Amino acid sequence: MPRLFLMRHAKSDWSLGEDDHARPLNPRGRKSAEALGDWMRAHDYLPDQVLCSSSTRTRETLARLDIDAPVRFEDRLYHADPHTILRALHHADGEAVLVIGHNPGFAEFAGRIVEDPPVHPRFRDYPTGATLVADLPGTLWPDLAWGEARTVDFVVPRELV
Repeated sequence: MPRLFLMRHAKSDWSLGEDDHARPLNPRGRKSAEALGDWMRAHDYLPDQVLCSSSTRTRETLARLDIDAPVRFEDRLYHADPHTILRALHHADGEAVLVIGHNPGFAEFAGRIVEDPPVHPRFRDYPTGATLVADLPGTLWPDLAWGEARTVDFVVPRELV
């Protein structure tokens, strides 16, 4: 059964004056990304494929997760809308796929892809580092449609650090 991990990048650093695409993580974001990687390994939430926005902060989030899986960096995931995220997943080929990207698209995508949203006060706004784990029973990536994913877990970094 396919499994989806939907992770918004960790907290970025606005103080350096970088353009949006080149903005790195701040110290809190680096710590959060490492904690998310620890959480994923502790729960055996290990992807076998990663689809990642091409931005600096998503790349750095991925690097600090310390996860060993093939990665496809995709420009189209940079500030992607929900339909673009869905189309990217239609071309996934892993059994467990981690997607790392940005809001506002991720919050909307997460709310639309799950059958029942997790009971969590931060799910709707999907803060930095928020991560949804969802299973896709009876669904293959090319056929993925809204409302088909079953929530397994949801976490925000403040719960981990």
